[in-house]
Amino acid sequence: MKICIGGTFNVLHRGHKKLLEEAFKKAGNEGFVFIGLTKQKIQDSNKKTRKYEEREKDLIKFLEEHNWLSKSKILPITDKYGLAVDENYDAIVVSPETYKVAKEINEKRIQNGRKPLRIFRVPFVLAEDGKPISSSRIKNREINENGKILKD
Repeated sequence: MKICIGGTFNVLHRGHKKLLEEAFKKAGNEGFVFIGLTKQKIQDSNKKTRKYEEREKDLIKFLEEHNWLSKSKILPITDKYGLAVDENYDAIVVSPETYKVAKEINEKRIQNGRKPLRIFRVPFVLAEDGKPISSSRIKNREINENGKILKD
């Protein structure tokens, strides 16, 4: 199965890792995962996003640790849809936060005469305080990459 997944991956945290793990699980032994990595910050220009090359390096390291590098390809994307609208993928893996975008992608695919993607929604990974782990919470020093509360 050809799976796509996308994001900024500004701080590669436990939630991102769960999404990637699910993508490779759904792809199976013969499958392939295409990882769209934002070339620029799409949503909020007020947030500081690390350089593309730094984020790509973190992803490559994670993929190597799991022996997934040969079963994946990191592609730069410049909008929230990436290549998912036009490419020949079978499914997309998303968080609850990006589920709406996956639905929009399928609407566009159908309009363009393409088959819709199967959508796999992975639940948020929660921090110790029961709130979702996010890059912004990590950058604000509320939690670490694993969701542990940081003390003042």
